[in-house]
Amino acid sequence: MNNSTNEDYVGTTPVRATHRLDEAALEAWMRGNVTGFAGPLSIEQFKGGQSNPTYKLMTPNARYVLRRKPSGPLVENAHDVEREARVLQALGQAEFPVPAVYAVCTDEAIIGSKFFIMEMVEGRIFWDATFPQVGNAQRPAYFDAMNDTIARLHLLQYSAVGLADYGKPGNYFARQIGRWSKQYLQDADAGRDPNMDALMEWLPANIPADDQASLIHGDFRCDNMIFHPSEPQVLAVLDWELSTIGHPLADFAYHAIMYRMPPDIVAGLVGADLSSLNIPSEAEYIAAYCAKTGRTSIPSYDFYIAFNFFRLAAIFHGIKGRVIRGTAASSHAKERAESFPTLARLASKSMAACR
Repeated sequence: MNNSTNEDYVGTTPVRATHRLDEAALEAWMRGNVTGFAGPLSIEQFKGGQSNPTYKLMTPNARYVLRRKPSGPLVENAHDVEREARVLQALGQAEFPVPAVYAVCTDEAIIGSKFFIMEMVEGRIFWDATFPQVGNAQRPAYFDAMNDTIARLHLLQYSAVGLADYGKPGNYFARQIGRWSKQYLQDADAGRDPNMDALMEWLPANIPADDQASLIHGDFRCDNMIFHPSEPQVLAVLDWELSTIGHPLADFAYHAIMYRMPPDIVAGLVGADLSSLNIPSEAEYIAAYCAKTGRTSIPSYDFYIAFNFFRLAAIFHGIKGRVIRGTAASSHAKERAESFPTLARLASKSMAACR
């Protein structure tokens, strides 16, 4: 059980021992590569985030964010900060809400791994999907802002912003199921789960025939967005590490999985009284996305949900492996690792709903 409060993920903390870096080397590099940079530099680490260690960089006149690869043995092709910086730069040019990227460093000798420096966007992050800090009258507008942002992403012509080769259009589910199954099987440290084993067999045999392609985020949740300090407006979407060219309905279902997600795992609405909170129902939220993207419905929705619970379970399985090996980026990674079996069970439940 995850007994953390939202405050455990908010703000910064002194840099953890396993994620320390050479501050003098970083400051020297920024002086030569970040326009307008002037020290002295001080560094803190953000509490939230599971994958790539993320730091708050402060000078007397500016604030920056640094994202880097974690240290230690890594799953092949994971934690690609160069790729993340690329999509941020492309989306920024398309005026999609993302932080500006100031510089990318591929020289691992500077701080021990590749990294990039980006804008620190000031605003609010909601770690609780019920948006408790927002009044009932305003709450629907915040949900509409999220819905509108993901619809806008899926309608974006990715080839027009230089991302034609950012992923392989077509066969998204087959490739993704194969990828996460392989990573699950390879991480022997984290063990096996019967629900995951069953899903690895069932999912490839039940992929919907409808094959679409768009730029997708891969981890689109309320806590991966920065909202305006006082208005229902998304200022920046964060954490693009899992982005690719893929199926938009997989991406939307992952976002809408909040309606079936226990809030003690990631931001979820299970157990919340949606009516009294004035939060749109799952059906209403799906209908709003369909209206924004020119659809009439989402056939095979339960398959998309089962796939996403499976994928998230595989990610948490990877976190479990990193906890065991001592390379996990977040101080809360142990709690995430403990949630892995629950996610596998939820995936199995959605699989059963498809039959």
